[in-house]
Order: sequence, then C-alpha cells, then structure tokens
Amino acid sequence: MTRFSAPISESIWDMKYRFKEADGTPIDVTVEDSWRRIARALASVESDPAAWEPKFYAALEDFKFLPAGRITAGAGTERSVTLFNCFVMGTVPDDMGGIFEGLKEAALTMQQGGGIGYDFSTIRPKGAAVKGVAADASGPLSFMDVWDAMCRTIMSAGSRRGAMMATMRCDHPDIEAFIAAKSDPARLRMFNVSVLVTDAFMEAVKADGSWDLVFDGKVYHTVEARDLWNKIMKATFEYAEPGVIFIDRINAANNLSYCETIAATNPCGEQPLPPYGACLLGSINLSRLISDPFGEGAALDEAALEELVATAVRMMDNVVDASRFPLEAQAAEARAKRRIGLGVTGLADALLMVGLRYGSEAAARQTERWLHRIARAAYLASVQLATEKGAFPLFEADAYLQSGTMQTMDADVRAAIAEHGIRNALLTSIAPTGTISLYAGNVSSGIEPVFAYSYTRKVLQKDGSRTEEEVVDYAVQLWREKFGDADLPDHFVNAQTLAPLDHVRMQAAAQKWVDSSISKTINCPEDISFAEFKDVYMAAWDQGCKGCTTYRPNAVTGSVLSVSDSATKDSEAEKGEVKPVSEARLDGDVVYISEPLDRPKALEGQTYKLKWPLTDHAIYITINDVIINGHRRPFEVFINSKNMEHFAWTVALTRMISAVFRRGGDVSFVVEELKAVFDPRGGAWMEGKYVPSILAAIGGVIERHMIATGFLEGEGMGLKTDPQAEVMAVGEAPRGPACANCGSHALRMIEGCNTCADCGFSKCG
Repeated sequence: MTRFSAPISESIWDMKYRFKEADGTPIDVTVEDSWRRIARALASVESDPAAWEPKFYAALEDFKFLPAGRITAGAGTERSVTLFNCFVMGTVPDDMGGIFEGLKEAALTMQQGGGIGYDFSTIRPKGAAVKGVAADASGPLSFMDVWDAMCRTIMSAGSRRGAMMATMRCDHPDIEAFIAAKSDPARLRMFNVSVLVTDAFMEAVKADGSWDLVFDGKVYHTVEARDLWNKIMKATFEYAEPGVIFIDRINAANNLSYCETIAATNPCGEQPLPPYGACLLGSINLSRLISDPFGEGAALDEAALEELVATAVRMMDNVVDASRFPLEAQAAEARAKRRIGLGVTGLADALLMVGLRYGSEAAARQTERWLHRIARAAYLASVQLATEKGAFPLFEADAYLQSGTMQTMDADVRAAIAEHGIRNALLTSIAPTGTISLYAGNVSSGIEPVFAYSYTRKVLQKDGSRTEEEVVDYAVQLWREKFGDADLPDHFVNAQTLAPLDHVRMQAAAQKWVDSSISKTINCPEDISFAEFKDVYMAAWDQGCKGCTTYRPNAVTGSVLSVSDSATKDSEAEKGEVKPVSEARLDGDVVYISEPLDRPKALEGQTYKLKWPLTDHAIYITINDVIINGHRRPFEVFINSKNMEHFAWTVALTRMISAVFRRGGDVSFVVEELKAVFDPRGGAWMEGKYVPSILAAIGGVIERHMIATGFLEGEGMGLKTDPQAEVMAVGEAPRGPACANCGSHALRMIEGCNTCADCGFSKCG
C-alpha cells in the first residue's frame, strides 16, 4: 500500500523531497520516512523531543500539514541549506560600493536556495548627477540588469534557479522605464517586477490628478496619475508584468509597523518583508479535513482544524531555531520577530466537497469563515507558546495591538496577547503551493480554483520511450470513487471558466484574516477588453486586497492550456475539463529524461580555443557528445584556462553545464542563457560582432558546436526539430515557453508561477 493517491505525487516526492545519498541512493525509503525525518528534526529543538515527534508526525501524516518545499526537502538532512523559502535583502544604498556589497549578499543567499526581493527605489534615477566623478548615474534599471545576470549563473541548492522580485515606488523618476522593462523578452528574465502603489497615488488616479516623480526631495517630472496607471495596466495586460502592490495598505496593517517599514516582498508577493526579513511557509490541506465529502453532512472538521493549526504553528516556530541562514543579518531578523506564514491549500477542492461554487458569494463567505478560524487558532497557539517559551524579542503589547490587523482581531485574542504576549509577530500567509499540492495528491493549489479537473501527463523515460497517465484533481477523484461516471455537479467550475471578478472576490475574502499577503493569479480571458482588465485591479483596491497579479494569455505570454471545444454532450468540455493545447512528442535528436544518462567509457568531442580580447590567456572549451538513437547530442563540457583568476568560475561553469547536458531535454537553452549575459564593464568585438561578455562568447562556441554536430539547425534557431511542431495546427494559440526541467510545453500559470503539468517543476519550488 502507498500513501500516494496519484503516480505524479510519488514522482514529485522522489524528485524534490526524498532524501537521497549524493549518488541518488534513497535514504528515505518511503514517504513515511520523510515525515519521520521532518518530525524528528523539528522536535529536536524542544525540551522534550520524544513527546513532540509523534505529534508532529501525526500532523504531517496523510498530507494534512504541508511544510513548504525547503522544509520538506531539507529538514533533518544536515545539509547546509536554509529552511526559509525566501528573503527580502537589505536596503540598497545609493553608492557603488554598497550596491555591489548587496549583490554579493544576494548571491550568497541564492546559493543556499533562497529567493530574494529587493526595492530598487533607493537608487538615484538615470541621468542624476554623481558627485565627485563628473558623471551621470546609470539608474536602477542598469543595476537590475547586473542582478539578473548574477542570478542566471547561480543554481541554488536543490538544483533550483534563484527567483527574484524587484519593486519600485510609483513616484520614482524611473518608474516608466521600470514598467516597460519586461516588454523586452530578453531582459530581466530572472525577476518578477511589481510597482509599489501608494494610497496617495490611487487617490490621484481616481481624481484624475497630477503626480510628481521625486527622488531625494527633488521633483524630476510631473505626470498625469491616470496616464501612469494606464501604463502599468497596459504593460501587465500585454506582458503579465508588473504586478501591483498596495504598499501603504501593507504597512498600515502590519503588526510590526512600530518597528519596521516594508518596501519589498518575496518573489511571489505573499510575504511583504522588511530589510533582511525572511519568510517561513507552510499550508493546512483543507481538502483532507472535510468530513462526508459530497454528502448531505459535508463540512470542515473545525475541531480537527484548530488542533492541526496549533501543531503546525509550533512546528514552524521551531524551524526558526532549526534553520541555517545565508547571512547573520537574516538570522537576527528572523529570531527577533519569529515571523511565520501559515496558509492553506486545497481550498477550492474543499469548497467543491461541501457543495459551493468557487467565486460565488456563498463560497467567499465560507472562505472568510474558515480563514477566520485558522487565524484565531494560530494566534491563540502562538500566545500559548509565548507563555511557555517567551514572546518574540521585539514585542511591545500596546504598539502591537494598535496595528491595523490587530484592531480587527477578536477581543478574546487581543486580551490574551495583552496578558501573555505572543511568540510570533505575524502568523498567516497564503503562499504558492503548486508543487506541494501535486505531492499531496493533486489538490487545488493555495486559494486558487481548480485549474484542470483532469489532464494527460506525458512521462518521458530514460530510454526515450514515453508513457501517458491521467492526472485527476483530488476532489474529482473522490467524486468518481463515490459516484462513478456520473456528471459533475453544476457547482464544479475551473480557472478557465471563472469571471475575473470572482477571483478578486475570493482573494479579498481570504485577505481579511491573513496578516501578511496572498499569492494568487487572477486568470483573465484573452479577449477581455482593456477597460474590463483595469476594472479587475480597481476592484482589488476597492475590496481591500494588498496586491494584484493577473495572467492573460496572448501571443507574448503564451497560451499553454485550452478548454476542449468538442460538441459531444458528454465531452470533457461539458464537464469543464481542461486539456493541453499540444502533446509533447519525442523526436530522434532530442531525449527528455528524468534521470541522468550514464556516461560511456569513451566519447567523441572537439576542443575549441577562445581568445577573449580583454584577457591575457586563451580559454579552451572541450565539448563531448553522446549518441542517442543514432543522433549526436552534447553530454559534457570542460572549460580550462591558464589564468588562475578564471579558475573558480570555469570549474563552476563546467560542472553546471555538464549537469544540465546529462539531464537531457532542450539543452539549447544553455546557449541562450550564456549569450544573454553581459559584463557591466563592457564586452568586446569578435569577428565583426559585439559580444557582451566572456560568458556570451563561451555560449557562442557551444552553439557553433551544436550546429556542426547537427543538434541545432543554425544560429539562434534552437532545437533542430521542435518536439511539439507536428501537433500544432495552423492558427493555434501560442504554447508559451518550454519547461526548463522536462522540455514539455505544459506550463500553466498558478499563483504567479509557471508550473509544469507534466513533471511538476515550478520556478517557485
């Protein structure tokens, strides 16, 4: 017997969360071993670990409480990784030395697996005078490019690329350039970007007033507020970015407004954080707490919910003490405030089980009630912890209780905090749960609606063969088990059929009892008018949301899934089911694999000499190929130089590129990534072309080798044969980007994160 209700769930566990030896030998033999490992690690900081370990195990058992991926993968492994998901870095100073010190801190944080957020509003605008050097400032966008290039070169712990959030105030003189930055598809690809929108700006937009763009007290430009708002809306309408963060609302509601000011968020926006703030995440799986699902007595077991929440709060509080931190400043910040972010997943499935239509007023009321119960239970559990272990060090009762969030909290909870203090400054947040939701049986993600009631997953094997399996939403699977092939009830709706304002209603209902924020994507139809699109953001503002993120499929963002248009009465479209637009194909020259290929004893290869004009020594690049199904593809790279200044990064690049090549898939993206790196000190002219960096030159060498061996058709042409091309009909909607892990075009946008329907990979973890 297995605890996994779907094959994809076991695959996710094995790929992302199962503890293994360096050679891939499993240490966690079963998922029960993983739960035991986590429970033991988090109980180890208790005065009586033996008493708490079984209680922690019971919370984890059957996927009831889902710690975030960092905890699930890292707790109890003794690896040098952080258990915190992401961080907001220190305030960026407006001087060159401080900026690059910040860059170093960012690199160290991402190296340990943490995503980062930054506010770039503190850097003087482009063209401003730089005292003492008779020069003009290059502006914050130029330094964002440097951060972006750094992020491209770092593979974080657990083989995850770093994720970054960049914010800028709506009154910064370079805000219009910031808004337009993502219109260039090659720029800032490692960043999510969001505009910090103030209350004053929203008032100016509604009043159709003017708006000053200011830095350091100097007005650089004056614009019409509504024109600037329309530029933000137009950019996100066309490119899905920037997001909007209502920053004054966040600071007014913050329990810690008396001792911190927030100007940035983590990469997915659910954790507004101060400088060096860290977010620690976990989710209650509501779908596992419904008694008599789809029956007349279907209801959430609120007693079980409160008990589970109390245990989860204790476990997450222990993570603060059990975790490593990339920087001491992050450790000090986390321990001074002991902030945690307990959220939910499986909300949409739970609503389906009790007969409510996601997005309806009744569903919003039930969501608000459930989240209220969770908030009460979390705060009271933290008060109990404070009586046992002490309040967080910066706790000040009067100031804490005067914050916007605490003024709306229940009177008995406020009284308990006043009397005993509280262990954790903030307790609730709703994070992206795409991957852990798949791991938990493909429950609906976070507070999102069900994305697809079922879809066909393509599983590509090591030998090049492929298998197909149906992946069914958890609630739909329960329905089938109870009622067989009976049609789904009318209250079953999915993300594709919901009106955007229904999404906003659900986000606003949840936000009332979430003291941090919410990661949610509001899906909009491609044909939504621009006026209706803007109404979504204004509704989010009017209904009390702390931010807004939308996704509208189009030729730029891609349209990766589409509702079937079959006219058959019993078709999947009738049931609201969603299928991928296209199916992944396997062609002879490209192999998508889930395990590294074995290295033959001998390989054919070629060595290339690269003379970078700005250095004294040449770089030698050896590329070895492997033959798969009669076709030649790159397998490993060796990069060498006599210049010892190059030693560390050439070794790192050798290992990273070789590791990518051995995993298979569309490895031509390596060329694309390298060629996009620019050196802020300047590039060089080579053979009549400007090459922006030595890394870009190496990318060019690898690309020419791929062309020579037949893997690529030509420069900048990607795969020689697109594995999806034969199934794309003329005029069909664009597929969007390929998954970086498996190469399929089954990405879907959930909670601001591209999540692969085939392998479960998500840039957000």
